[in-house]
Amino acid sequence: MTNAAQTYHHGDLRTALLEAATKRVAEFGIDSLSLRKLAEDAGVSRTAPYHHFKDKSALLSAIAAKGFSQWHTNAKRIFEQHDVAPQARFRQFIHEYIGYAADNPQMYELMFGRTIWHDNGATQGLKEVAYPCFQFQVDMTKYWQQTGLLPAGQDALRMAQVTWGTLHGIARLLIDGIYADRSHVDEMCDCAADLFMQVSKN
Repeated sequence: MTNAAQTYHHGDLRTALLEAATKRVAEFGIDSLSLRKLAEDAGVSRTAPYHHFKDKSALLSAIAAKGFSQWHTNAKRIFEQHDVAPQARFRQFIHEYIGYAADNPQMYELMFGRTIWHDNGATQGLKEVAYPCFQFQVDMTKYWQQTGLLPAGQDALRMAQVTWGTLHGIARLLIDGIYADRSHVDEMCDCAADLFMQVSKN
């Protein structure tokens, strides 16, 4: 009997299925996942997953929500280090964002790719986790503007979109293997941090 099936008998099949699905996506990619294969991985009946996820889209949204929750926790941990200088926290945030994408390419693709977000396919549950993550990015941006790290004259929302867009672009280059690989991560992160902080001084 699999761990998922054992967990089911303790009344938490949804969590067990979500863990099994997340593992499959990480190892074999988004396209490898289906509710039927998930049932096989978990050692439960083919109909069991449908009691918790109405379709594959709902399952993918639940996995992505798990990723956003994890990243939001990381971002708050970095930002709330009040004994660390703002410059160091800003640089650490960039390093950990790109590092997360490089170390979890399939999860990152699911969180920010077209599979879920195209044609408004995200569930309400995912939106309730994902949107606060971006709002936190805006809040951090406002703080970094107040401390002089980022240009104060720019709208905080637009500044957050531009900084995040830059990091997302770097992440995509790394994930897709276009002119960049894992060995370039630290230098690219430092370059991005220096670039944004230098702009604020001009």
